Amino acid sequence: MPITGHVFIATSLDGFIARPDGSLDWLIARDAPDEDHGYATFIAGMECIVMGRGTFDAVRGFPEWPYTLPVLVLSRRLADQPVPDDLQGKVAFANLTPHQAMAHLADQGHRRAYIDGGQIVQSFLRAGLIETLTITTAPVLIGQGRPLFGTIPQDIPLIHEASTSWPSGLVQSRWRIA
Repeated sequence: MPITGHVFIATSLDGFIARPDGSLDWLIARDAPDEDHGYATFIAGMECIVMGRGTFDAVRGFPEWPYTLPVLVLSRRLADQPVPDDLQGKVAFANLTPHQAMAHLADQGHRRAYIDGGQIVQSFLRAGLIETLTITTAPVLIGQGRPLFGTIPQDIPLIHEASTSWPSGLVQSRWRIA
């Protein structure tokens, strides 16, 4: 069975995953601790995580490292750097293309990878390596920022699988690449 890539990400209604400076204040303000937005179920079905340097830097700023799954950080800049001591055995840095990254993970026995971060999601989509997209939309327009989707060489047809809404106004839809 080949390895598959899966996205779980939030955007503003106008399609941004962060402000131009990387801030997520518009999303954090919408966080409702009593609402299950499906992340626990999603992550339970994954075997590893692939992210870029920007996402790694953002997560590194959290009080605690939030992942128990192995994380592969794709970054030209970090590839030659040592992994911080507190993340040894949890994180690996590499300068790989999306296809090389998936082959590397498949060689390690992984079959389902959580693909996270705007530029990484875009590159894996362009490479045809995403199977599902779970996108949670926050009811806010932020006007500018880092877009989830960039230019693509051709249309990517999708099949809608499900949508859910919560009292906080967040709406989540799951799509499968056709």
